[in-house]
Amino acid sequence: MKIIIADDSEVIRIIIEKGIKLIGYDALNANNGHKVLELLEKNIKEIALVLLDWNMPGLNGLEVLKTMKGDERFSSIPVLMVSTESEESKISKVYEAGAAGYLAKPFEAEELNNLIKKTLS
Repeated sequence: MKIIIADDSEVIRIIIEKGIKLIGYDALNANNGHKVLELLEKNIKEIALVLLDWNMPGLNGLEVLKTMKGDERFSSIPVLMVSTESEESKISKVYEAGAAGYLAKPFEAEELNNLIKKTLS
């Protein structure tokens, strides 16, 4: 199974990818929201989870989340928002839109991996 890592920072994508490989998942990388939707279209049967940054060019993470949850093909795929956004009102919007969880940057790899395991169990 694969996890989509969506972040406009290549460094963050590399760090997250190393972590998820340690727990047995392969990664597909996206640097913007449009790429996430493209990867979902092409790999729908293999996607276990999507990790979304909020602030990306094109479609932002919240827009991608809403698009996914509004499309019956993707609505059952869990989404974790991983972002620097820390305002309670913004975090509430993520949960209202259907995210399975939220992790604020910066984070420890173990913290992310535990959240992924919890979400996928």
